Amino acid sequence: MTGRTFVDSNVLVYARDTRDRAKQARAADWLAMLWRARTGRIGIQVLSEYYVTVTRKLRPGLSADEAWDDVRLLMSWRPQPLDEQLLEHGRDIERRFRLSWWDSLVVAAAQLQDCSTLLSEDFQNGMEFDTVVVSNPFALKAGESGPPYNVAETAIPRHRPRGRPKRRE
Repeated sequence: MTGRTFVDSNVLVYARDTRDRAKQARAADWLAMLWRARTGRIGIQVLSEYYVTVTRKLRPGLSADEAWDDVRLLMSWRPQPLDEQLLEHGRDIERRFRLSWWDSLVVAAAQLQDCSTLLSEDFQNGMEFDTVVVSNPFALKAGESGPPYNVAETAIPRHRPRGRPKRRE
């Protein structure tokens, strides 16, 4: 695998989650490879999700200080800011690919950072969003890429549908 890799929050959380040792080890392998290659990228949204998840939802969780140390370290990955450009691009992704708002922002942040790979378990392994291909870190070994899986763009209707409204029963 070459090029920049955008890391989703679930990968970061699994690297700290002791309840699933296999996923923890796989996530740690991926992160170590990205640190060595200096190709890891991230977004402010991802860092926020990570912090909240490991301090409030993960059991056993991290202390706020431990989680903040991780966030500060990951700041060296040049996080994509949550700004007007990201929101506009995220809206375009949401409409074109019919993704959830939060997933659209992750894909948009990966694209804005010129990443070729999005490391996440929240999408089908091999999905392609224009120039970004999803790699599921738990389906592949660190650095491995899977077969492509094209996502069809959905046509955006320009007008409201016509006809009689559907009855509610």
